[in-house]
Amino acid sequence: MTTMTKADLVDHVATNVDLPKKQADEVVQTVLDGIISALQSGDKVELRGFGSFRVRQRDARIGRNPKTGDKVQVPPKRIPYFKPGKHLREELLNK
Repeated sequence: MTTMTKADLVDHVATNVDLPKKQADEVVQTVLDGIISALQSGDKVELRGFGSFRVRQRDARIGRNPKTGDKVQVPPKRIPYFKPGKHLREELLNK
């Protein structure tokens, strides 16, 4: 199993769209910045067939320090969440 990095994605875009790597990097970075910006402002990002990104709120809770066993107050936080779309799920099942 390998990992696709941002550089790999830039290479893929540059090759498939016949762009110089610098321009492909700008395109990929612009898309990622747009997703981040939308999530920061509380919006949901939906890419039909691929999936949707949203931010979920986790409430404060009492956790446990695994080393000492002491109870620790964990503050509330916002976490990114990705839900795959129907087309993506089907493609993964068929491979």
